[in-house]
Amino acid sequence: MVKFFSLSSGSNGNCYYIGNGKGGFLIDAGIGPRTVKKRLMEHGIDIDDISFVLVSHDHIDHIKGLGILAEKYSKPVYATAVLHASLDNHPCTRCRLKGSVRKTVAGEASVYEDIKFTPFIVPHDATETVGYHIEIEDKRFTFLTDLGEVTDEVIEYCRKSDVVIFESNYDIDMLLTGSYTPELKARIMQGNGHLSNEQTASAIKRFWHSGLRNIFLCHLSENNNTRELAYECSSEALKSNGVEKGTVALRCVPRQYPSFGSRFAGTWSGKRDSIVEMSA
Repeated sequence: MVKFFSLSSGSNGNCYYIGNGKGGFLIDAGIGPRTVKKRLMEHGIDIDDISFVLVSHDHIDHIKGLGILAEKYSKPVYATAVLHASLDNHPCTRCRLKGSVRKTVAGEASVYEDIKFTPFIVPHDATETVGYHIEIEDKRFTFLTDLGEVTDEVIEYCRKSDVVIFESNYDIDMLLTGSYTPELKARIMQGNGHLSNEQTASAIKRFWHSGLRNIFLCHLSENNNTRELAYECSSEALKSNGVEKGTVALRCVPRQYPSFGSRFAGTWSGKRDSIVEMSA
């Protein structure tokens, strides 16, 4: 069985798990290692069974706990050379990675035992930001948590996947009428910030294919979005593509707690279990 779940998602911290019975890994570590350990155990997973960590970018909500986690548990940390250079100087990771450094190259696959992962560059206002295409057993994931624009490469990788984890950060009306400063609103919308629900829905229309089975909407804004709005926008995109209910599971990942089914706004398939278990 291959399993995916979120330990935390959003500006307060991001951390995600993908694995099977033989082992697993984390994407980002924006929460503390004690919280990571506790939330993994809630899913029956020991932190010692985590093989490595992938890093998407160097914003603090994605790496706040990375240095301590890597140091305390001796976990390899995979990131591009540009990102590792930034991590060397970041207060959360400086002098803590040491022997954990593993460098990847955008567009080239790396392999850890039976897990293959390929980083690819996406537009976001960090030092460098990557999405990941991941192959484990016969399952294919595309992971995109922070991006300001949907590129053709993003669509290409999503079209190859059974599972897509995709940002749906803000509702445009909530953002424009909300309390953020004009400068912050511009930063979010200007193409290197985040995706609106409408941009995500448009992307779903483009990358939908008959082999897609699960879509997770992640990194929802606490102030400028709701799970209901994000879910409805993406579900309408599926409907407009003629996708029948039961074909794909659509879920909104919760923000500050692990993904348990009872806390989801709804699923396209009618199932409310937020842990996806996919048999080989």
